Amino acid sequence: MRETAAPPRVALQERAVGAGLKKWRQFWKFRYLTLMVLPTVAVLILNNYLPMFGLFIAFKKINYIDGIWHSPWVGTENFTFLFNNGSLWRIVRNTVGYSLTFMFLNLLLSVALAVAINELRSRLAARTYQTFLIMPHFLSMVVVSYLVYAFLHPTSGFINTSILEWLGKEPISWYMDKQYWPFILTIVSAWKGVGMGAVVYIAAISGIDPEYYEAAVIDGASKWRQIWHITLPSIRPIIIIMTILNMGHVFNSDFGLFYQVTMDSGMLYPVTDTVDTYVYRVMTQLNDIGMSSAAALVQSVLGFIMVIFTNGVVRKIDSEQALF
Repeated sequence: MRETAAPPRVALQERAVGAGLKKWRQFWKFRYLTLMVLPTVAVLILNNYLPMFGLFIAFKKINYIDGIWHSPWVGTENFTFLFNNGSLWRIVRNTVGYSLTFMFLNLLLSVALAVAINELRSRLAARTYQTFLIMPHFLSMVVVSYLVYAFLHPTSGFINTSILEWLGKEPISWYMDKQYWPFILTIVSAWKGVGMGAVVYIAAISGIDPEYYEAAVIDGASKWRQIWHITLPSIRPIIIIMTILNMGHVFNSDFGLFYQVTMDSGMLYPVTDTVDTYVYRVMTQLNDIGMSSAAALVQSVLGFIMVIFTNGVVRKIDSEQALF
């Protein structure tokens, strides 16, 4: 007798059951890898997703007696704290200007450092240099601030007592003179961040097939030609991805760098005051969580827009290099 075909609904159910069993077998096959990922997923949820429920604080006037949930709604009143003050242009200019400067300068130095370390013939020397260069990244900004203070102290600092005195010049009151601090902050940021940035590009360079370099040597290419035509094009996707991700932090600043290293000197505010330091000082005076949340929300939204915009520009130029 000829078999009758199963009803469509039964066939769909059997197909769904089969797909579910297939997924379960695949999950069981990679169960150990899944367990390894779980701690990272938990940290991501706790640190990045759960805090999103606090966004409504930016639209409330927090009252500690009533609590967060029962505090009165104030609409967009908290946002006027940022947009209706005379310091807005100064803090935005400093924040964006320093962020772009740090991003592009540190990118250039990180790539150059990674290429230089990769060209060392001695692997022991390469690992040693890499270790010493990455160490500043793990120093607290409080420690860095006192290191900078040891150099810039007006009476006993190394620069005033050793370098300027040897050159026959008058000591400089570094924490009272704002003209030097854009360069000082740029140097400190590069010293602390370039080593860690170079690690990413060293890892990318190590994945380049050595046969490319062997072929270039046979063709008579110099080291500069090999770097320009092989190394840099090979790590270009990583450079683009890191640039897109860093654009999300353009409206954020390193609070420790601008608050601790400068010792919060009021004379330096015109060139060192950023959104983060300004909000912190105002919050310590007004003790208003809603205003602080509003500022953080504005920074996050603008950072998200910058990531989308930068990725869109990259997609227009070369869609294969876009992040998404």
